[in-house]
Amino acid sequence: MFNPNILLIEDDEILRITISDSLKKMGWPVTAAEDGQEGLNLIKKNNFDIVISDIRLPKINGIDVLKEVKNYYPNTEVIMITAFGNIEDAVGIIKFGAYDYITKPFHTDDLIFRIKKIIDYQTLKNDYTSLKNQCDDRSLLNIIGKSNKMQGLFDLIERVSKVDSNILITGESGTGKGLVANIIHLKSKRAKNPFIKVSCAALPETLLESELFGHEKGSFTGAIKRRYGRFEMAKDGTIFLDEVGEIPMSIQVKLLRAIQENEFERVGGEETIKVDVRIISATRKNLEKAIEDGEFREDLYYRLKVIPIHIPPLKERKEDIPLLVDYFIKRFNKKLSRLVEITSEALKCLLDYDFPGNVRELENIIERSVALSTSDTINAYDIVMAVEKDGFISLRDEDIPSLKDVISKTEMTHLMKVLEKTNWNRIKAAKILGISRKNLWEKLKAYNIVSENEE
Repeated sequence: MFNPNILLIEDDEILRITISDSLKKMGWPVTAAEDGQEGLNLIKKNNFDIVISDIRLPKINGIDVLKEVKNYYPNTEVIMITAFGNIEDAVGIIKFGAYDYITKPFHTDDLIFRIKKIIDYQTLKNDYTSLKNQCDDRSLLNIIGKSNKMQGLFDLIERVSKVDSNILITGESGTGKGLVANIIHLKSKRAKNPFIKVSCAALPETLLESELFGHEKGSFTGAIKRRYGRFEMAKDGTIFLDEVGEIPMSIQVKLLRAIQENEFERVGGEETIKVDVRIISATRKNLEKAIEDGEFREDLYYRLKVIPIHIPPLKERKEDIPLLVDYFIKRFNKKLSRLVEITSEALKCLLDYDFPGNVRELENIIERSVALSTSDTINAYDIVMAVEKDGFISLRDEDIPSLKDVISKTEMTHLMKVLEKTNWNRIKAAKILGISRKNLWEKLKAYNIVSENEE
């Protein structure tokens, strides 16, 4: 979270002390000046993120301070304090680059709210820069893959990013629906505005409406002050409704109106709020079946699904697995300060598995394998040990063999091949396999492998 360094320029001593104390209670470092000249001197010696300045100041007035700040420090945001709340003042202040203004008399909570908006904006801008850099070198896209299916997805992402239509992303758990939504936003004309995610399945019905649309003070028990919802926070940007199929029918009506009319009311409020947002939603649920079952509105479905995007599961694009494995090994080698590689046998095991948990499951398996490997290679045994602890294994269908079964079969076949090549000389076989004789004996016993002479 962006934590701002604040300069306050105010000639009224009581107001200066009151504001300064309130902001310091928020944990923000505050430097105070009593006139415009002192303020400018401090600005030249320090790096301030936010300047709060009165317009009427001794020596140098606030407008001149504003001009100097924006001329030399364009990334510093300025909030102006004025006792003259007419439209001419407001236009002039904004014209010269102020982020916002506040009119006397005011409550310090109103000023804190404006500062929090700057913090949110700067945090989003920093996140945008970070993610944009990742997108520029295609590292985000490389995680998803380079198969024909994924190349088709990349082409679709490029096209839909240039339009402003609503998008519905479908796919199994772990396929990267949220990542695709983020990339579309970053490539769109709304990229420098907020990207706000709502986890629709994580909140009960009583809280979800307030989370989406906000609420007024006193609208329900515990509503001690006004709260702005995610739609307002996403103004001029993108709102991402993750697991949209879990939204209760009672809230779907209000969501439909927000999409159709670009307006809504906060919970317990009468004021109509107008917003301009792009909606990207995602689900692993079959919404058409949900419509048949009376669990999802058909009109809402078609409003959300202007452009459908489907992300294929990993089992349908196995040619991406080597790329993903290579990416994750490099990533976790760096994270865990390791230098491990994967054997061809271990990679074959992964290629033979259907990954019900998709890319997320593969990522977990590789991280655990890198972390637990006792040598500089990840072998089939490391994969077995990793997958035994992986919670995704419970997601598999009964018709899909477990990764442990696949690996065991591969390992047993490889053992037999080496033993036959060495005419069942266990010392030579152990050396070729890179394991101890004891370890080889344990594996032969576990797989019930015996030579013809031992039968």
